[in-house]
Parts: sequence; C-alpha cells; structure tokens
Amino acid sequence: MTTLLPEDRAVDSHARSKSAEMRKYGFFPGCVAKESCKELYNSTMLLADALGIELVELTAASCCGASVVNDTNRDIARVLNARTYAQAEALGLDDVITICSTCTGHMRAANKELLDKPEHLGQANAILGKFGAAYNGTVRVRHLLWLLIDDIGLDNLRKMVVRPLNGLKVAPFYGCHIIRPESVNGWESARNPHSLENVIAALGGEPVDYAGKTRCCGFHIQLEKENVAANMVGQNMRMARDNGAEAVITPCPLCHLALDGYQQDAAARWGRTDLPTFHLPQLVAFALGVPTDRLGLNKHLIDPRTIMVERDLIS
Repeated sequence: MTTLLPEDRAVDSHARSKSAEMRKYGFFPGCVAKESCKELYNSTMLLADALGIELVELTAASCCGASVVNDTNRDIARVLNARTYAQAEALGLDDVITICSTCTGHMRAANKELLDKPEHLGQANAILGKFGAAYNGTVRVRHLLWLLIDDIGLDNLRKMVVRPLNGLKVAPFYGCHIIRPESVNGWESARNPHSLENVIAALGGEPVDYAGKTRCCGFHIQLEKENVAANMVGQNMRMARDNGAEAVITPCPLCHLALDGYQQDAAARWGRTDLPTFHLPQLVAFALGVPTDRLGLNKHLIDPRTIMVERDLIS
C-alpha cells in the first residue's frame, strides 16, 4: 500500500475530487532529459498523449540542484525548488511530475524541509517575494512511475496495452534516489521495491529479480573514479544477465547513461553483458502502441531493437 508523506496528503483529497476530464500535471523534465537523453523527453510526451494526460512543462523552472548545489548551499537549493513549486501553484497545478530519480529525491527532500519547518518556507518566500512569487506549500513531487501506478492504475495500464512484451525478460534498475531515503520518498520499500516489476508485468513482460536492482549505478563518481563506476555497472549488469535478463528498464536518465555507456568498459572484468537499457516511458509507450521509430531507440549505445527483433516485438 502506498504511504503518503505530508506533502502528498496535503493535496491527495483535492486530487481525488477532480473531474474525469484530461488530468493536467506540472512537468519538470530536468536537465538530462533536455540534453543528453532527449529521447527520454520525447518518449515521455508521446506516452502522455497515449495515456490521455497533459504534462504542462514548467519551462521557467531551475535545476533541482542535484548533488552539487545541495551539497554546497542547502538554502539556495530549497529556494530554487520553492521557485519551481510556486510556478506550478500559479498555474493551478497540484503535482510536479519528474522523469529523473535524482530530481525526484532532491526535489522531495527540499519540499519536505519547506513544509516541515516554517522558517525554511519563510526564508524561501522572503526571496521569492522580491520577484512577485510565493510558495504556499500545496504541491507534491512525484515520479512518472508513481503516476502510472497511482493515477492510471495497473489494471487500466494492462488494458491499454496493444503490443504486449510477450514475456521479454526485463530487469528493473531503481538506482538510489527514487527509493532512498524512505523518510523523503517513502512511496515503497527501499529494500524491496516492486513498482517497476509491476509495470513490467502489466506490459506483458517478465520481471527479473536480482540483487543489483537497488544498488548505485556509479554515475556520481564517473568524473573522479571512472574505473570504479564502470566496475559498478559491470557487476550490476552481470547479476541481471546471470538471472536471465534480456533488457533493463530504469526510471532515471543518469542511471541510463551509466548502464548504457559503461557495459563495454566493464567487459574485461565482468564479461560482455550487452543488456539494452530502456527509459521507463520508452517501454511503456511502445507497449501502448507508440510507433517504435518515434521513441529514439537508435540513440542508445546498446541498441534495444536487436532484442526486440529477436523476440518478434518488431520486424
């Protein structure tokens, strides 16, 4: 059962009361999806159309602060995120939806601090007020993965599938920031998450369980210890492959960059794994009938279309 944190409970009753017309969500794509992983952004917008929802991009939003700003100046990070939430409120939107696990973790942490401590909210609003803005604390931050399960529903998602995955063995890779710490995210267990497995099954695939699914991808140490980062990827992908995985799915573009980019470098130690890594909305959109050539699969270093042809998912 989903556990609602304070920022979730604050708007949950209002969200349920909305009419059946197309639901609108504030959309925070983050930096990576607009640059290094543009296929993630594009497939997300195509998926939204297939789901019958509208993602209203917060085009004036700032970076979430990621690890850099958060580690350097927590006050600035909170204000940057409060500014984003204020934009959503000004548009009459309850939710800010992300497609990046790192954005999810940092933005929810900032929102929790703003809502838990009035002095933090006051500090942020004192600065925002200079620009004619204010954050009233009515926004919740959620990942697209959670939206699929909470708002669309697994049963409805299953009914929308027009191109089932035909038992494709897919390994989930959660990474760090979407499940940890539970005091910030709290949507599901950090030790035993199940959301990606449930989505894979709803699409007609076979989820693959393995120990590496909740481990770090190594992205955050690439610049300092590239060999260590590659080793982390190799170990995780070897575990997935040894447990029968034919592909991987992740809700984080940073994880995608690491997993897609470092398997070859890790082959000397861990052997060739060659596991194609799907962005979450790519695989969901494919199953819901979005044309394959619009999903940016050709952008991946390990081409997912190879296994899709082998499994008769595409010709």
